[in-house]
Amino acid sequence: MNRVHSHLREVDMIGKLADLKTFQAHQSLLLHALIDLLNEKGIVTKEEIAARAEQLDGFTSG
Repeated sequence: MNRVHSHLREVDMIGKLADLKTFQAHQSLLLHALIDLLNEKGIVTKEEIAARAEQLDGFTSG
């Protein structure tokens, strides 16, 4: 019985991982669309966004 429970937990974790990957892909798509719109409207350049991302990454990793 313990083995069955272990396998069910594993299947549950695999499902959660698949859900997380789907969520991350959706968030990435939305972010890309937002960046493109801001760029098309002349609000920010892609270079400015990349520079800010590097700056924020430095804050979180340093």
